[in-house]
Parts: sequence; structure tokens; C-alpha cells
Amino acid sequence: MKIPFLDLKLQYAKIKPEIDPAIQNVLDNCSFVLGKTVSTFESNFAAAHSVKHCVGVSSGTDANHLSLWTLNIGPGDEVIIPANTFIATAWGATLCGAKPVFVDCHPESYNIDPMKVEAAITPRTKAIVAVHLYGQAADLDRLLQIARKHNVHLVEDAAQAHLAEFNGRRIGGFGESAAFSFYPGKNLGAYGEAGALLTDDDEIARRSRVFRDQGQAEKYYHESFGHNYRMEAIQGAVLGVKLRYLNEWTERRRAVAKRYVELLSNIDQVRTPREMAYAKHVYHLFVICAHDRDGLSKYLDEKGIGTGLHYPVPLHLQNAFKHLGYKRGNFPVTEKIADDLLSLPIYAEMTNEQIEYVAQSVRDFYSK
Repeated sequence: MKIPFLDLKLQYAKIKPEIDPAIQNVLDNCSFVLGKTVSTFESNFAAAHSVKHCVGVSSGTDANHLSLWTLNIGPGDEVIIPANTFIATAWGATLCGAKPVFVDCHPESYNIDPMKVEAAITPRTKAIVAVHLYGQAADLDRLLQIARKHNVHLVEDAAQAHLAEFNGRRIGGFGESAAFSFYPGKNLGAYGEAGALLTDDDEIARRSRVFRDQGQAEKYYHESFGHNYRMEAIQGAVLGVKLRYLNEWTERRRAVAKRYVELLSNIDQVRTPREMAYAKHVYHLFVICAHDRDGLSKYLDEKGIGTGLHYPVPLHLQNAFKHLGYKRGNFPVTEKIADDLLSLPIYAEMTNEQIEYVAQSVRDFYSK
């Protein structure tokens, strides 16, 4: 049996009768940047998260940048970021000229550890980035308490967490803003690069729209520095169709994850993801902690099963951040899971037979 890590061809085939006319409509109208498809998607995506504003942009990385740029974060400032995340989280700070300050992750949620955050705060700290990694919300209550106590901003990196919940409320409106990615492999993925910033703050929304459009609120009148972070109309059209299916797809991902846990939980060499009591996990990734991770990955590949590594090199050990002076041993939890974590296939179109084949193959590896 061949089981890809992600099957976007199958997803497209199921929604092709809606996707193709939506794209053709953009081509027929020749309105290719922003426009009605984007504004309609913005309204619907904001409503899905019970947040006032959605600003569509050209990638999740751009949304991360905007989330800090709109708060006037710049040179000399520090931004606290988990060491266990994709590097795009840290580009938000560095593109503003600020210094990323890394902290360790929690050993069960794999998200930023609030216990480590407070110790990292200095007089230069201006913001904390709460990354909802793999599809599970960070501990927002504790992070908000810390942010308020020290009078620093809290922003959310929700690139992997569309429709995820914290204590029964969807993420996206807890921080001053939240950055989402619609990279094709995400739970809600475009057919190219795209992202969005959510916020309940009118001024942050206004500034985000100005910054994404060359610093102009009115054409040719540039009130500030800006960039070209505009969402393409075709991506708005695609996302508008897919958003209608996102609740259904999310529940199926959760069912796939539940079945994985049932089938893998009694293997001594494997630790399955823990859904924290405060969270509704949307399982962008199903990440196990596995003894001999590399051996298991190779074995699964031989069995026709695709896997992923998220993330094998923590941010503090990346060459790009060598100048910050971190070294191995600084963040032991992050470093341990970087060596042990393996992402198994998970997507809404997976069949029960496929899930069982993956789980049985994991069992077979450890019974050799």
C-alpha cells in the first residue's frame, strides 16, 4: 500500500467541481490581486474565528512580520519565541530589526513553556509569540497573565491551527493579532502562497492593510513604509471554497488522530500526542515521539508510507541564528524532541484501512 504524507491530489479531485469555476471566475474578470474573492474570504475567515478583522496577505511569514510591525517593534527590542517552531516565526522579529529570544518548549504539549517565558523577559522585551504548534493551542491563559504582568504584547502564530480552540473558544482573538498561513499543505491550504492576520483591534487592522499595500491607504498616497504583501485573487477564490469544508475536514482529522492513538498507545517505544485539557487540537500534524526515529522513518518509507520531520534542527541551533550565541544544551526539551519526533500521515481523506496499515507498520518495526 502506498500512503503519501499528504494527498492534495485526492483533496482537489473531491472539490474540483467547485474549485475550477471559482478560479475561472477570477480569470474571466481579470482582477488578480485582492478584490472581491479576497474580501469575501476575509469576512468569512474572521467570522469563523469570531474575530473582527481579517487581512489577507501573501504568506504566513508576511503575517508574522505584520503582527509585530504594526506594534512598532524594531531595532533594540526583544521578542520571545519558542525554540521548537518553524523558522518563519522568528522572521517576524528579525524583519522588524528586533532580536528573537528563544525559550524551551513544554514536554507534553511541545508548545512554548510559560514557566520559561517569564525568566527570559528583560527591559527590552516587547512581545511574546504564542505558537499553536502542530494544531494545538498554546497555554494562552498563562501567557496572557505574564504579558499583562510585564506590560508586553502577546501575538499568536496560528499558522498550523485553523479552527483550533482554547477553553472552548477558537484561537485568533486572544493576542493583539494572530498570523495564519495558507501554505498548500495546511489544514486550510491555498494553491500557492497565502496568509492572513486576524485582529479585533481597528488600528492594527488599518495599519496591516496599509503596510501590505506599499504603505498606501489611498492609491499613490504613501503614508508610511510598506511592502507588497497582498493576497492574490485566485488564492482568495480557492480558500473561499475550501473554507466551506474546513469544519468537516477538521473533525475527520481529529477522528484519524483518535484512531492512531488507540492503535499506537500501547507501544512502549512510542509516545503519541497529548491533547491538553484546555485545547481542541486540529492535528495539522500527528507527531509521535519514537525510539530510533530515523530507523522507523526508513522502515516506513520501505513500506510505502510517507513521513515528515517537524523540526529536526531547533531554531537556536540554526546557522542563521549563530550570532545570538546559543549552544546545544540550552533548551534540552526542544533538543530531545528534535531527535525523536516523527510526523505520520494525516489528512481528512485518509481511510481507516490506511490508518491501520500505518499503525501496523509501526508495530511491526518495534516487534522485529
